[in-house]
Amino acid sequence: MGRKRKNGEGTVRLRKDGRWEGRVVIGYDDKGLPKTKNVLAKTKSECVEKLKTLKDALAPPASPRIKADMPFGEWLDHWYETYSKPTIRPRTQRTYEGYLRLYIKPKLGNIPLSKLTTSDIQQFCAWMKSDDHIGGSGISDGQIRNCYSLCHRALEK
Repeated sequence: MGRKRKNGEGTVRLRKDGRWEGRVVIGYDDKGLPKTKNVLAKTKSECVEKLKTLKDALAPPASPRIKADMPFGEWLDHWYETYSKPTIRPRTQRTYEGYLRLYIKPKLGNIPLSKLTTSDIQQFCAWMKSDDHIGGSGISDGQIRNCYSLCHRALEK
Protein backbone atom coordinates (compact mmCIF):
# COMPACT_ATOMS: atom_id res chain seq x y z
CA MET A 1 0.00 0.00 0.00
CA GLY A 2 1.33 3.44 -0.96
CA ARG A 3 1.77 6.41 1.30
CA LYS A 4 -1.10 8.81 1.93
CA ARG A 5 -0.69 12.07 0.05
CA LYS A 6 -0.88 15.28 2.06
CA ASN A 7 -3.92 17.53 1.99
CA GLY A 8 -3.88 19.64 -1.17
CA GLU A 9 -1.40 17.43 -3.04
CA GLY A 10 -4.11 15.80 -5.11
CA THR A 11 -4.63 12.12 -5.92
CA VAL A 12 -2.81 9.76 -8.25
CA ARG A 13 -4.38 6.51 -9.45
CA LEU A 14 -3.93 3.81 -12.08
CA ARG A 15 -6.81 3.72 -14.57
CA LYS A 16 -8.23 0.56 -16.15
CA ASP A 17 -6.67 1.48 -19.50
CA GLY A 18 -3.16 1.38 -17.95
CA ARG A 19 -2.58 5.13 -17.82
CA TRP A 20 -2.00 7.09 -14.60
CA GLU A 21 -4.37 9.91 -13.68
CA GLY A 22 -3.53 12.77 -11.31
CA ARG A 23 -6.34 14.95 -10.00
CA VAL A 24 -6.33 18.07 -7.81
CA VAL A 25 -9.17 20.20 -6.39
CA ILE A 26 -8.86 23.80 -7.62
CA GLY A 27 -11.87 25.25 -5.81
CA TYR A 28 -15.56 24.79 -5.12
CA ASP A 29 -18.66 25.81 -7.06
CA ASP A 30 -21.70 27.66 -5.68
CA LYS A 31 -23.26 24.42 -4.41
CA GLY A 32 -20.10 23.51 -2.48
CA LEU A 33 -19.06 20.74 -4.88
CA PRO A 34 -15.35 20.44 -5.74
CA LYS A 35 -14.00 21.66 -9.10
CA THR A 36 -11.06 19.53 -10.25
CA LYS A 37 -8.37 19.46 -12.92
CA ASN A 38 -6.64 16.27 -14.01
CA VAL A 39 -3.56 15.09 -15.92
CA LEU A 40 -2.81 11.77 -17.63
CA ALA A 41 0.55 10.02 -18.09
CA LYS A 42 2.03 6.62 -18.95
CA THR A 43 4.02 6.25 -15.71
CA LYS A 44 3.29 7.16 -12.11
CA SER A 45 6.39 9.35 -11.74
CA GLU A 46 5.53 11.23 -14.93
CA CYS A 47 1.97 11.73 -13.64
CA VAL A 48 3.22 13.07 -10.27
CA GLU A 49 5.51 15.49 -12.12
CA LYS A 50 2.68 16.70 -14.38
CA LEU A 51 0.40 17.11 -11.35
CA LYS A 52 3.04 19.20 -9.58
CA THR A 53 3.42 21.38 -12.69
CA LEU A 54 -0.36 21.84 -12.87
CA LYS A 55 -0.55 22.86 -9.20
CA ASP A 56 2.31 25.34 -9.66
CA ALA A 57 0.58 26.86 -12.70
CA LEU A 58 -2.69 27.25 -10.75
CA ALA A 59 -1.05 28.73 -7.62
CA PRO A 60 -1.80 32.41 -7.04
CA PRO A 61 1.12 34.77 -7.71
CA ALA A 62 2.81 36.47 -4.79
CA SER A 63 1.68 40.01 -4.22
CA PRO A 64 4.35 42.71 -4.45
CA ARG A 65 2.51 44.98 -2.02
CA ILE A 66 3.29 42.91 1.09
CA LYS A 67 5.46 44.84 3.55
CA ALA A 68 6.58 44.31 7.15
CA ASP A 69 4.84 47.48 8.34
CA MET A 70 1.52 46.50 6.70
CA PRO A 71 -1.36 46.26 9.21
CA PHE A 72 -2.37 42.72 10.15
CA GLY A 73 -5.94 43.41 8.98
CA GLU A 74 -4.76 44.22 5.44
CA TRP A 75 -2.62 41.08 5.39
CA LEU A 76 -5.60 39.02 6.57
CA ASP A 77 -7.73 40.38 3.72
CA HIS A 78 -5.02 39.60 1.17
CA TRP A 79 -4.34 36.14 2.64
CA TYR A 80 -8.02 35.24 2.78
CA GLU A 81 -8.80 36.34 -0.81
CA THR A 82 -5.61 34.87 -2.31
CA TYR A 83 -4.83 31.69 -0.40
CA SER A 84 -7.84 30.61 1.64
CA LYS A 85 -11.07 31.56 -0.15
CA PRO A 86 -10.38 29.75 -3.46
CA THR A 87 -9.92 26.41 -1.68
CA ILE A 88 -12.81 26.38 0.80
CA ARG A 89 -16.53 25.78 0.46
CA PRO A 90 -19.07 28.64 0.51
CA ARG A 91 -20.36 27.80 4.00
CA THR A 92 -16.82 27.83 5.39
CA GLN A 93 -16.17 31.12 3.59
CA ARG A 94 -19.11 32.73 5.39
CA THR A 95 -17.88 31.39 8.75
CA TYR A 96 -14.33 32.66 8.19
CA GLU A 97 -15.59 36.07 7.03
CA GLY A 98 -17.64 36.34 10.23
CA TYR A 99 -14.64 35.53 12.43
CA LEU A 100 -12.48 38.05 10.56
CA ARG A 101 -15.11 40.82 10.62
CA LEU A 102 -16.41 40.39 14.18
CA TYR A 103 -13.39 39.34 16.21
CA ILE A 104 -9.96 39.30 14.59
CA LYS A 105 -9.81 42.55 12.58
CA PRO A 106 -11.38 44.82 15.23
CA LYS A 107 -8.93 43.63 17.89
CA LEU A 108 -5.72 42.85 15.93
CA GLY A 109 -6.29 44.53 12.55
CA ASN A 110 -4.43 47.79 13.22
CA ILE A 111 -1.22 46.21 14.54
CA PRO A 112 1.63 46.24 11.96
CA LEU A 113 2.89 42.76 11.02
CA SER A 114 6.40 43.56 12.25
CA LYS A 115 5.06 44.54 15.70
CA LEU A 116 2.53 41.71 16.19
CA THR A 117 3.66 39.47 19.07
CA THR A 118 2.52 36.26 20.71
CA SER A 119 1.45 38.38 23.66
CA ASP A 120 -1.01 40.21 21.38
CA ILE A 121 -2.47 36.89 20.23
CA GLN A 122 -2.72 35.65 23.85
CA GLN A 123 -4.48 38.85 24.93
CA PHE A 124 -6.84 38.45 21.96
CA CYS A 125 -7.74 34.90 23.03
CA ALA A 126 -8.27 36.07 26.63
CA TRP A 127 -10.48 38.92 25.36
CA MET A 128 -12.59 36.42 23.39
CA LYS A 129 -13.01 34.27 26.50
CA SER A 130 -14.12 37.30 28.58
CA ASP A 131 -17.46 39.12 28.48
CA ASP A 132 -16.07 42.40 27.06
CA HIS A 133 -17.01 42.03 23.39
CA ILE A 134 -19.97 41.87 21.00
CA GLY A 135 -22.72 39.67 22.39
CA GLY A 136 -21.71 40.15 26.01
CA SER A 137 -20.84 36.55 26.87
CA GLY A 138 -17.68 34.54 26.40
CA ILE A 139 -17.19 32.84 23.06
CA SER A 140 -17.00 29.04 22.92
CA ASP A 141 -13.63 27.32 23.05
CA GLY A 142 -14.17 25.94 19.55
CA GLN A 143 -14.69 29.40 18.08
CA ILE A 144 -11.62 30.70 19.90
CA ARG A 145 -9.57 27.82 18.43
CA ASN A 146 -10.95 28.60 14.96
CA CYS A 147 -10.01 32.30 15.24
CA TYR A 148 -6.56 31.38 16.55
CA SER A 149 -6.17 28.90 13.69
CA LEU A 150 -7.07 31.56 11.11
CA CYS A 151 -4.47 33.93 12.57
CA HIS A 152 -1.88 31.16 12.69
CA ARG A 153 -2.41 30.09 9.07
CA ALA A 154 -2.32 33.70 7.85
CA LEU A 155 0.92 34.36 9.71
CA GLU A 156 2.48 31.11 8.42
CA LYS A 157 2.13 32.35 4.83
